[in-house]
Amino acid sequence: MLKGEKTRSQLALVKVFAIVPLLALVAAVPVAWGWGLGWVDVGIALFFYTLTCLGVTVGFHRYFTHGAFKARRGLRITLAAVGSMAMQGPVIGWVADHRRHHAYADKEGDPHSPWLFGTSAAALAKGFWHAHMGWLFDRAQTNARRFAPDLLADKDIQRVNRLFPVLTVITLVAPAVLGGLITLSWWGALTAFFWASLVRVALLHHVTWSVNSICHMIGDRPFEARDKSANFWPLAIASMGESWHNSHHADPTCARHGVRRGQIDISARIIWVFEKLGWVHNVRWPKQERLASKLKRPVPSATS
Repeated sequence: MLKGEKTRSQLALVKVFAIVPLLALVAAVPVAWGWGLGWVDVGIALFFYTLTCLGVTVGFHRYFTHGAFKARRGLRITLAAVGSMAMQGPVIGWVADHRRHHAYADKEGDPHSPWLFGTSAAALAKGFWHAHMGWLFDRAQTNARRFAPDLLADKDIQRVNRLFPVLTVITLVAPAVLGGLITLSWWGALTAFFWASLVRVALLHHVTWSVNSICHMIGDRPFEARDKSANFWPLAIASMGESWHNSHHADPTCARHGVRRGQIDISARIIWVFEKLGWVHNVRWPKQERLASKLKRPVPSATS
């Protein structure tokens, strides 16, 4: 289905699509400083970004989708609720989509592969858009009975799934209420709503979508995988470790994605803390022998 490697122009095109919108957002911050952005807004935004991002990475992804650990009931429900507050859809649909992604990674049937249209510059642009967010507008819906029957059978998760609209209201209103209470002003509530609700949700969306798009197009591929997944270090902190994507696809049920020295994986550290507190058990930490077996072997040269 795939042939050859990307050209310099194709790589440049991906980088433009990935970096320019983020630079525009960064440029807006100093412009807005003092005119609608302050340290209270930044603090609230960072808190809710971290909370909801970990709800997705630790909860929706590593726990519910891949079963990288087992959790007590209270934490299980909390992870489902906090992950829902990222506004990326109800937990059951999210998990079904992602399990389908792994089942057909970068092949026909993958809901958000960037490699479905070819390798030309135009096909790459179309593929990036599709993988990043275009697939969200596809009318087809993943069959949850096939890909997430365990969650459909879980009454607690069914209840959280139905509460998604309520959790959406909470994730948008709570920062505004907090901003208003801290500053004792309606203006503080308004600016907190803009930065810690709207901008925070949008930024987290694009970071998550970038794992689907960028991390299947450019980056390092040290491990053998059945697809084009890649490790993209610039997203490691913002994605809480999710951008070590080649490592993840090589060993999907592993609780740590940043498995090599120096690879920051905040989500794995949170799981480690949960384990120490006794809230989770049976954590699937990486095994050195398995990692060694997955490492790509150098291709012998024709003269060797």
